[in-house]
Amino acid sequence: MSTTLFGKNIEPACKYCESAIQHVDEKRQVLCEKYGVVRAEYSCRKYVYDPTKRIPKQLKPLEKFDAEDFSLDLDDE
Repeated sequence: MSTTLFGKNIEPACKYCESAIQHVDEKRQVLCEKYGVVRAEYSCRKYVYDPTKRIPKQLKPLEKFDAEDFSLDLDDE
């Protein structure tokens, strides 16, 4: 299943759960209110998605522009 910014196809993972309190080990483990320290990719039956814990991937820049791309040609008179 792929992840998207807006959608219902986000894979369950404890790092996105509202029961996860904090990241313990460089985002590989989280502290869960219910189960203690667990893997960030783990999920249980009590998983509830919290969108505020998800950091979307950054988009690649499209291309480089220069000043000529933003100028207007007024010679059509």
